[in-house]
Amino acid sequence: MSATTDFIHVFEPGTDPARPPVLLLHGTGGNESDLLPLGRMVAPGAALLSPRGQVLENGMPRFFRRLSEGVFDEDDLRRRTDDLAAFIRDAQARHGIAAPVALGFSNGANVAASLLLRHPGLLRGAALLRAMVPYAEPPAARLEGTKALLLSGAADPIVPAANSERLAGILQAAGASVKHHALPLGHGLSQMDVALTRDWLAAL
Repeated sequence: MSATTDFIHVFEPGTDPARPPVLLLHGTGGNESDLLPLGRMVAPGAALLSPRGQVLENGMPRFFRRLSEGVFDEDDLRRRTDDLAAFIRDAQARHGIAAPVALGFSNGANVAASLLLRHPGLLRGAALLRAMVPYAEPPAARLEGTKALLLSGAADPIVPAANSERLAGILQAAGASVKHHALPLGHGLSQMDVALTRDWLAAL
């Protein structure tokens, strides 16, 4: 465990140079260890970079502040996204890794979507599990050559189906190649998420 650009994080070197590194972004209350088992399952042999969110909400780590459930502090989101982007660039230089693919869940998926829109080209792609539209008025971005996987839950009590559809549309309009699956699930993850993410990553 180490801190770079103030992020506590875990870095696991890869054993398969053909695989892009994976940036793991946990949900609310998670930490830098939370998604490591998932990363190993869906991207065997890939280097894994997993930072801990710097914001605490009732003692639970997050990547940015929210005003209430589903209502983001967009000024904080912009600043935290830029800090995370600086961390990623620093980690690339430090560890000698290529542009990563983000794998984010919930709050981590939201900040990954923000990274795509605010820092086009930083990520090779992103698997967004239970993500929401991060901005009321998303910034213009050029995402040609970027791939995105959106896995939403049809029974998700936190993310309305229309919100997931809007996020897919925003990324497509920016030029990203988007695959969106609405799964018969709630906000939690399942083996369907694992299988779909693993297959999508293998095809990159």
